[in-house]
Amino acid sequence: MRGVHFQPTEEQRDLRAGVRELLAGRYGREALRTSVDTGVAVDRGLWRELGEAGFFALRLPESAGGVGLGLPEAVLVFEEAGRALLPGPLVATHLAAGVVPGAAAGTAVVTAFDLGGALVAHLGEADAVLGAPGVPGVLGVPGVPAGSPVRSVDPLTPLHRVESPPGDVSEYRSAGALLTAALQVGSALRTVELAVRYAGEREQFGQPIGAFQAVKHLCARMLVRAEVARTAVYAAAVTGDPGEVAAAKLLADEAAVRGARDCLQVHGGMGFTWEADVHLHLKRAWVRAEQWRTAGEAEELLAAELLDSAA
Repeated sequence: MRGVHFQPTEEQRDLRAGVRELLAGRYGREALRTSVDTGVAVDRGLWRELGEAGFFALRLPESAGGVGLGLPEAVLVFEEAGRALLPGPLVATHLAAGVVPGAAAGTAVVTAFDLGGALVAHLGEADAVLGAPGVPGVLGVPGVPAGSPVRSVDPLTPLHRVESPPGDVSEYRSAGALLTAALQVGSALRTVELAVRYAGEREQFGQPIGAFQAVKHLCARMLVRAEVARTAVYAAAVTGDPGEVAAAKLLADEAAVRGARDCLQVHGGMGFTWEADVHLHLKRAWVRAEQWRTAGEAEELLAAELLDSAA
């Protein structure tokens, strides 16, 4: 992403297009609905394919068997994963590449203490947990701590309450928050597409509902929020500034949650049915908003930076 405009280079656009093509062929809508119907959030075969494609080893140096790219490329890749609603602890496994054996190759599934407290997502599907007291980076290789299932709002993000103390993931928090923000941006952009498409298909009073000014304004606001969040995520990926990462997470969470709600409004009663995908975007956005850095935590960080700069 060159200069102050944070526009992807040709190589970065090619990377994004390649990931979109991979996910469209391997995790399209039929695969998503199969995951929802079966309750299987982590497809080990797909996880290994992602590993082979360099998804998890993207930021590892080539000398360590990685792809040797950086955060700007990673956010483009994770944006596509968010657009496809790809489930599983993608961020934690990516962060664990080079730390947990098998994470980079996708042969290991790694989750993290990224929800605060003692809640852990995908614990039952994980081979390791990132962050733990007294164990740098990793807990439970090859095992995981015991936990009790907790009902999750998202059918593809199973939760467990662990019996051991929550681990310390502070060294991963900034990168984890930024990559989660990229997932949110992808979801926000996808709900814009869904809303616009439905507004062009659904007719009332003899014309598409997209012709009505209220619906036009709703879709326009969705697009503005998503694009502003995307710009913030791209900028934070280039600068790496903790304050910009916090701001990007705030904007991306808002774009994903409000975008999904507005998309539901465009769809009307149809959007609330189990067959529609809109509710899945909303439920995933709610969970991601609590991962790595919550709105409250981001606001505290930004307020502290403002006070420091004013002192």
